[in-house]
Amino acid sequence: MPEEVLFKSESEHSRSEIASLLRRVADNLDDGEAITLKSGSESVTLEPPARPTFEVKAEREGPTDAPGELSVEFELEWDEAGGDGGDGGSLEIE
Repeated sequence: MPEEVLFKSESEHSRSEIASLLRRVADNLDDGEAITLKSGSESVTLEPPARPTFEVKAEREGPTDAPGELSVEFELEWDEAGGDGGDGGSLEIE
């Protein structure tokens, strides 16, 4: 299925700044509010349903025998037609 990028932002931030941005998303989810992403003149507003799919992925990119780049990705997914997400099991974050 083709992918259309509605918004993208990639910039360096302190851990505290990142926590603040994630906290804002968490607060909006808790309150049942839309999430608006803004960077410069670009913006997009999304309204996640009550039960979207939450995907967490930790990755290492690069050669297997040398240092690479590590990442952790958090993704919310839902059907644009209004369906809630699936149930992939229980997630814990410590």
